[in-house]
Amino acid sequence: MTDQELVEKAFTMLEKAYVPYSRFPVGAALEGADGTVYTGCNVENSAFGSCICAERTALVKAVSEGCRSFRRLAVVGNSTDYCWPCGSCRQMLYEFAPDLEVLVANKDHQFVKYTLRQLLPCGFGPEAMG
Repeated sequence: MTDQELVEKAFTMLEKAYVPYSRFPVGAALEGADGTVYTGCNVENSAFGSCICAERTALVKAVSEGCRSFRRLAVVGNSTDYCWPCGSCRQMLYEFAPDLEVLVANKDHQFVKYTLRQLLPCGFGPEAMG
């Protein structure tokens, strides 16, 4: 799967987002090391702390299916700017894949690519716990 195809897979998730408060749908597509793609969308709740981002939805789906190794993540939104993962998502992803490639796209389906270490240079995982 090409980078652009992964981005397009993430865009298919925008219509499934539950965003009655922010009205800002986000889609994600997370590729496992074996090539399986796990998708996610953001899901809001009136108890705002209970909301979950698209990236974490995809990650939790993957982990619950037994996948613990990842190659790439695409994150997309309907904004003119790129749709960047929040700090919580970056840290949760770092736990499993510090060298993850992260593709962030804007509403025009244009994307840029970074590594997770570039987006979270001081992240930590299980090895930091001693």
